Amino acid sequence: MKLSVVILNYNVRYFLELCLKSVQASIKNLDAEIIVVDNNSSDDSCAMVRSQFPEIKLIENQQNLGFSKGNNIGVSKAKGHYVCILNPDTVVAEDTFEKALAFADSKEDLGALGCRLIDGKGQFLPESKRYVPTPNVAIKKMLGFTDSYYVKTLNEHKTGSVPILVGAFMLLKKKVYVQVNGFDEDYFMYGDDIDLSYKIEKAGYHNYYFGTSTVIHYKGESTLKNKEYAQRFYGAMQIFYLKYFTSNVIFNIMVWFGVRLATWFQKPPKNKPIDTKRVVFISNSINKDLKHTLKKELLLETELKVYQDNTEYILDNNYLSFKSIIEILSNTPKNCNATFKILPKKATFIVGSNSSKSRGEIIHLSQN
Repeated sequence: MKLSVVILNYNVRYFLELCLKSVQASIKNLDAEIIVVDNNSSDDSCAMVRSQFPEIKLIENQQNLGFSKGNNIGVSKAKGHYVCILNPDTVVAEDTFEKALAFADSKEDLGALGCRLIDGKGQFLPESKRYVPTPNVAIKKMLGFTDSYYVKTLNEHKTGSVPILVGAFMLLKKKVYVQVNGFDEDYFMYGDDIDLSYKIEKAGYHNYYFGTSTVIHYKGESTLKNKEYAQRFYGAMQIFYLKYFTSNVIFNIMVWFGVRLATWFQKPPKNKPIDTKRVVFISNSINKDLKHTLKKELLLETELKVYQDNTEYILDNNYLSFKSIIEILSNTPKNCNATFKILPKKATFIVGSNSSKSRGEIIHLSQN
């Protein structure tokens, strides 16, 4: 088998459904499998997978084992020559895996392969390509200086070797994953992708950023910025530095203060309300259930030529391919105050996110 796509899920049932539909479309012409590992979700994620995707291998953990252990369990069951670690709050294009695998096959020194990630408003996520966060780099990052943290010398649309990739999308040979012992289970969440990327490079391989392929990562679903996030993130960084670097007093003091300041002052961000004056449905026909749910005028356009402020665009996957949807988001002007939601194929809900730092929105369509 060529590829195993491993998706670790925790309480994001609707984003997972959208993700799985996109992955199925992307592996249609490949010898591939999808493995969903559920970390004891309290929603109906598992029931949805069983009923709508019976061909997918579902592993149901009886407790939340964290990101590292959950993915290690999934990879241990994988039959593919390659494995792709993929977040459930992502959307891939129909040609994502064919393009990624073709590039991977061309690199004998391949460690892991990442791609260009954008958020739910189409904005590039700079963590797609990063440097090793040494203590000095991390201190600068905490102080707001990111030039030595994100790889800015490589254009986001180009391809090249980078030290650190993000765990939302990591494709690599299973034998490489096994050789470096996969994700370090000392990390519950956060820091694990940094550790794996670093281990891969230390083993003599090269990680690559593949900027010609774009994937949506809603991010707020799996990286909610709250006090618990801050504690786990700084805790993960401490694990990383104790593992690979000599003790740095200044860094240890900053981490100590960072955890406590975040615990005292940080509040979960909320999606900023946007004054949506227009709702545009990109499709070939009006969806009556959608129009009835929104209770406002729903304009129909068959393509998006001009992006307008204060407009919400609802992208119909029954009409648009996943690749077309990703291109629409990718082409959004940086200063455009527009929002996007996706109506998945054969679904009765729409999903989207106005911010990569907070949870997205799910709207269930009422039936006429």
